[in-house]
Amino acid sequence: MRVNARFEGVAEQQVTYLATTTGLKVSDVLRDSVDFYYRHVRGESASGLKHFSKMIGQGHSGRSDISGNYKAHLSDSLAAKYNLQPAQTGAKADAKAKK
Repeated sequence: MRVNARFEGVAEQQVTYLATTTGLKVSDVLRDSVDFYYRHVRGESASGLKHFSKMIGQGHSGRSDISGNYKAHLSDSLAAKYNLQPAQTGAKADAKAKK
């Protein structure tokens, strides 16, 4: 497929920077960018989380429930970091529902 696109302003600067920094042609930068965005939208870039999840529970946090409840701990940690309401999942959700 042949595409003719106009990049101006910030987008033009970004494409130029990427091409200059990587040594790639503009068409290669755009092709790689589309591939990256496609994988992101399709959720395939979340595969990095799959690799991350293999490491969970392998440290020395002093907690015995990390590998079994890592999603809840991760959710709580991200909620605290971004000042959001933590998701109610697993045992926490069950305990809250019983009240």
